[in-house]
Formats: sequence, structure tokens, C-alpha cells
Amino acid sequence: MRQGFVSWMGRIVLLGIVAGCTFALVRQPEAKANQSVVGGGPRYTVVDTDITNLMVVDNSTNLIHFYTVDPGKEPGSDLKLRGSLNLNEVGKPVLKPIKAPAGQPEPK
Repeated sequence: MRQGFVSWMGRIVLLGIVAGCTFALVRQPEAKANQSVVGGGPRYTVVDTDITNLMVVDNSTNLIHFYTVDPGKEPGSDLKLRGSLNLNEVGKPVLKPIKAPAGQPEPK
């Protein structure tokens, strides 16, 4: 495993914990049996970004996704999914990142 990938996965775990805790603190309360939830928040929340990396939370699935350019590529190159983390696991002793599927075809 490349050292850079390991450090980015560590950042995903840390930011996943922060995002999960923040989400738990600010989310809307659950609707009771005879109530309906009005409105709703955004589908995605950007946690961190620069021109070569992106960490985003999918609020509908409670997953944080990490995208980055290929090593050695210049800023502005395609961002590729490297891994995800299930924020429903926050609070457990161990969080296991979900590695992106290998061998995804290059976009044309």
C-alpha cells in the first residue's frame, strides 16, 4: 500500500468522525408517528477540498467519499473515487474504510 494512500485514508477517518459528530449535533429531530418532516437539507456536504482532492458527505446515505487525482497528475485532472466511510459506524472502536473498486475504466 502506498504511504500517501494510507495518510489520506487516515484523514478520511478523522474527517468522517468530525462530520458524523457535526451531523449528529445539527440534524433535524426525527418525526413522530403523526408528524412529517418539513424541508430537508442538502444532498451533499463538502468537508474538505482543494484543486486535487475532495471529501464530501452524501447526507442521504451517510457516507463520506474521498476523491483525488492520480499521482503525478496536474491540478484540474479528473478526480477519482479512492474510498468511502460509513458514518453510521462512528462511535465504534474501529472504522473500516470502504476501498473504491479497482480497475474502473478511464473516462473517454
